[in-house]
Amino acid sequence: MIASTRQTDQLPGTSPDARPPGRRWQRELADAITDPAELLAIAGLGAEWLDPARAAAARFPLRVPRAFAARIRRGDPTDPLLRQVLPLGVELEDTPGYVSDPVGDLTSVAAGGVLRKYAGRALLVTTGACGIHCRYCFRREFPYAEQLASARHWSDAVAAIATDADAHEVILSGGDPLSLADHKLAELTSALAGIPHVHRLRIHTRQPVVLPSRVDDGLLAWLRGLRWPVAVVLHANHAHELDAAVADALARLRGAGATLLNQSVLLRGVNDDVDSLATLSETLFATGVLPYYVHALDAVRGAAHFDVPDDEARALHDRLVAALPGYLVPRLVREVPGAAHKVSIASGGSSTAG
Repeated sequence: MIASTRQTDQLPGTSPDARPPGRRWQRELADAITDPAELLAIAGLGAEWLDPARAAAARFPLRVPRAFAARIRRGDPTDPLLRQVLPLGVELEDTPGYVSDPVGDLTSVAAGGVLRKYAGRALLVTTGACGIHCRYCFRREFPYAEQLASARHWSDAVAAIATDADAHEVILSGGDPLSLADHKLAELTSALAGIPHVHRLRIHTRQPVVLPSRVDDGLLAWLRGLRWPVAVVLHANHAHELDAAVADALARLRGAGATLLNQSVLLRGVNDDVDSLATLSETLFATGVLPYYVHALDAVRGAAHFDVPDDEARALHDRLVAALPGYLVPRLVREVPGAAHKVSIASGGSSTAG
């Protein structure tokens, strides 16, 4: 097994328990696992994994919160949670059709981190920070430094939405918008509150799943103070991600008035079987979350090993339809660059808005 090489930044004369100021979730975020050797030690895997993991992490850095790492099944390289976060040498292979911008984000930039991809909706790239670096992330090469709505204190982004009367819904994306401190979120939503044609707010986030401590009293107070109906779209791919701490965080979000939905990605070796998908849907519903989408993999460079061909995806979805009541069946979709909505790839399916 790999021995941990984690270093602590203890200052002379301080105790090992001394911590920087900030909320608990911010301390946990700062203490995330970033060294492949430490992740392999936690996962109980051998030294043969280390060099490929370091090579892949040099291209797309490793980041895993300890709350998520604690759910990984030790000694199992096929564990569905580990597979989502462990850098692999295969990520460095070039695969035809796998590109840096697989969903056409950069051709959809309207202004100041605002993407206009779907009718009636404006998407804000709020931050490049995430609590976790998923190896299949479709924005793993996105130029965040050039395309953040938070630049100029949101002014350009808010002005772009204010002049677009068709933008009835604002989607906070990233990165992960809940990586922002509460006061930054409040600064943004206070500015958006002055736009009369904005009627809904949607938050796309993985934080409550990978870092449940993010759902604290400050975040809930911010949510309760918003003037719009709020949909929180979570991202869980496997039922093992949903432990008791996550269930408690989701209950707190519901208590603050948020509607909870989930979108997942169909991933080879993670959830590409009907039992995993069905159990995920049932576990989500038990925690007050409705399955929303299951996405075909976006063809981002470095993620080809996760691909599930469309024919196989359709067959899995058909079996899911047969196994579950309709309200527990997520829509099987793909994001097509330039399309005005998500495109259904289910058997007999038609295009569906997203």
